[in-house]
Amino acid sequence: MITRALSPIERCGSSMKLPSSAHTSRRWRIHELTGDFRLEDVWALPTPGGPDDLPWLVSGFASGEFSRGSSRAASTLWAIRWKVGRLLGWDRSDAGLGSRVPTLRERLTADLRDASRCPDFRALPFAPLYLLENEFAAEIANRTVHGVLHLGFKRQCGKPEAFVRLDFVVLLAAEHFDDTCIG
Repeated sequence: MITRALSPIERCGSSMKLPSSAHTSRRWRIHELTGDFRLEDVWALPTPGGPDDLPWLVSGFASGEFSRGSSRAASTLWAIRWKVGRLLGWDRSDAGLGSRVPTLRERLTADLRDASRCPDFRALPFAPLYLLENEFAAEIANRTVHGVLHLGFKRQCGKPEAFVRLDFVVLLAAEHFDDTCIG
């Protein structure tokens, strides 16, 4: 029987949606950069290991390995999104970071700019911002959105020492929300 090692994403196990306060109550560095962004989603991904494993998990995201463990429906929806985006020009280079919107890298403090090197996101349309011991951030921009993906390691209270929770957070630029459109 041939087996393969589980990808970082496959090893995360089940996830659960968290209240916004699970993110806003923490002193994450991303708050320094995203005061004009709206918190869209916070998810907890149970993760064995510790903060030393964050670069490994980020590499899994960067490589697009999550798609191997995705449902057929999710994979199909993403394939449709990318196809429609190509047809309508949503993802052209003149619609992204540095063109339509300035990159958040311009807001980085010196210590964040000098933080450890981030993996290259060749498989996904994200631009890494920083990778620290316990958090990672990357941004995306196209004609439809300017968003931030934030990953943060947090120790689980009452859990074994080696068990941490990875918080997966999505932030969206406020420019994309018009209160007059909310019904």
